Amino acid sequence: MILSTNPHDFAVAVRLLRGGAVAVFPTDTVYGLGVAVSEKTSPDAVFVLKNRDRGKTLPLLIGAGEQLQELGREVPEYAFALADQHWPGALTLVVKASSAVPRQFQSDAGTIAVRYPAHPATLALLEALGTPLAATSANRSGMPPALSVRALDPALVNGVVLVIDGGISPGGIPSTIVSCTGHEPVLLREGAIPWH
Repeated sequence: MILSTNPHDFAVAVRLLRGGAVAVFPTDTVYGLGVAVSEKTSPDAVFVLKNRDRGKTLPLLIGAGEQLQELGREVPEYAFALADQHWPGALTLVVKASSAVPRQFQSDAGTIAVRYPAHPATLALLEALGTPLAATSANRSGMPPALSVRALDPALVNGVVLVIDGGISPGGIPSTIVSCTGHEPVLLREGAIPWH
């Protein structure tokens, strides 16, 4: 099912996501593949569709910077400083997970990766949903990420319940990932935001 970003279609998308559906949607970097985060949902189908290593936990997309405090535990001050500087945007922060995050969305080490995206359609979806989205790029592992619905792998599209067409994603480069679980930040992947 391909939906637009109009309010009626968003209402349909939210209903399906709350029921555990896997969706493809636009972000400020590339198109994402994900599920709503709740006690009743599971990220398993995303790993299968993407052929993703289950050791690589899905990042959580949030709709407000304040959610870092809610979803994270013992979050260091430098993490909040990085968030203030680069959010909303293409920076993913890895922090210790709080009890607010269902166990199936945490890594084996009890951490989560959190990003506050800068895309109006993604933010509108997150606001309507009222919960984070556990998401990764909408492509099979090892293949290029998609910047539009037309560029999506047909097998991936056939495996999801819904696709939200938000036009061309403006970024094209995945987010920069920084670990914030120790005394100082550690770069895990340099992406759209340069790291010096």
